[in-house]
Amino acid sequence: MTLFLSTFVNKLDKKGRVSVPASFRLALTGQSFQGIIAFRSFKLPAIEGMGMDRMQRLSASVDQLDLFSDAQDDLTASIFSDSQMLAFDGDGRVVLNQALIDHAKIQDNVAFVGRGATFQIWNPHDFEVHQQEARQRILTNRETLK
Repeated sequence: MTLFLSTFVNKLDKKGRVSVPASFRLALTGQSFQGIIAFRSFKLPAIEGMGMDRMQRLSASVDQLDLFSDAQDDLTASIFSDSQMLAFDGDGRVVLNQALIDHAKIQDNVAFVGRGATFQIWNPHDFEVHQQEARQRILTNRETLK
């Protein structure tokens, strides 16, 4: 199973290229597409990222919904039509397009945030604020894992 762990901050160059963390690239080894799948989060000012295997599982999940249902239409419009296949270059970089950069309010630096089976790409400052708020909610609600 592919796991993305930790948080890494890398520099975004003027052409929109950013190096994907080596451990993330290693987690994606052996997949049918050598790169990442990225789309704008519809919940957060971040970019959702994953490998092709995870995207195929999402597709299978959506296929379980009634064809032409509102839920199926909304999910395909929010996820698949917005997804970008970002191939690794020879240096392990991908190019983030302007729509992704604008959505996540990315400027000079990019935070790659591991989320287990997926990851997110954030403006590092915005992620720090989000992480602090998430930790506070966990403490307040006394959330635990089974």
